[in-house]
Amino acid sequence: MAFSLRFAPKNLARAPVFRCPSATPAAVSARCSMAAPPLRMGVAQMTSTNDLEVNYNTCSRLVKATPLAEAAAAGVNLLCLPESFSFVAAKDGESLKIAQPLDGPIMQRYCSLARESNIWLSLGGFQEKGPDDSHLYNTHVLLDSSGNIRKTYRKIHLFDVDVPGSMVYKESDSTAAGESIIVAESPVGLLGLTVCYDLRFPELYQQLRFQHHAQILLVPSAFTKVTGEAHWEILLRARAIETQCYVVAAAQAGRHSEKRESYGDSLIIDPWGIVIARLPDRLATGVAVADIDLSRIDSVRRRMPIAEHQRIGSCLKTQSV
Repeated sequence: MAFSLRFAPKNLARAPVFRCPSATPAAVSARCSMAAPPLRMGVAQMTSTNDLEVNYNTCSRLVKATPLAEAAAAGVNLLCLPESFSFVAAKDGESLKIAQPLDGPIMQRYCSLARESNIWLSLGGFQEKGPDDSHLYNTHVLLDSSGNIRKTYRKIHLFDVDVPGSMVYKESDSTAAGESIIVAESPVGLLGLTVCYDLRFPELYQQLRFQHHAQILLVPSAFTKVTGEAHWEILLRARAIETQCYVVAAAQAGRHSEKRESYGDSLIIDPWGIVIARLPDRLATGVAVADIDLSRIDSVRRRMPIAEHQRIGSCLKTQSV
């Protein structure tokens, strides 16, 4: 099952629009009515700015719309917000000025939001106060439904890139790289935590799957418009196919300021590489929702047991040229 909630961009307080690609057949619906509630994930899409209060209000509306009228059996277990959900700088140095430790008031407000809404939150790309005054950490924070911080992942791969036809980015000027690979247990399965540019380094996702046994890979992002048009969906589907994991990618969308624009197109992809949830408008603010079927992971992995077939690094020898 997959559907989306789309908010009118000029008035986020308006009721969401529900879009269901297909209805569940009556016979299947009857069989499922007595089954356990589905494992359901939501992937958010938004356009953050350099206004902390406006961004929080947008996130709050997205979170509170997600459980669907308090019906526990229809609610979302885990909602994923994109990289830089709480703040996107408009000028150099702004992110460093607002960076806070995880026990600071910005993150604690989101902890309260998770607790009040009784929902797990993946908060990708928080500006965590760094090791010195010149650097912060780009930190993916996982909150449980009681508002506790369950896990944090500091982005390993930093975006130091000259984007063709766009800007030169130097994330390492103000961000310190993380050093640890992180997995986390959750109500929907074992999560592998990553952030944005990590997506271009498949060895990270290989380790999350084959060494740490991840079932769902989270990729909160703020891809540029240029790189997103060229590579976003291709890379996400590749990571899903080669790891046989679900991939959930929350995306920043649209223009944040005069200098910065993001591609958007939040996606949920299944272990066979099929897109099972996305918003009808890749730039709209809203939430796409899909059920996570852990038996689907088992089926794909059993029928194509690539974990058993791996040979590189185990028995093959390197031959010099």
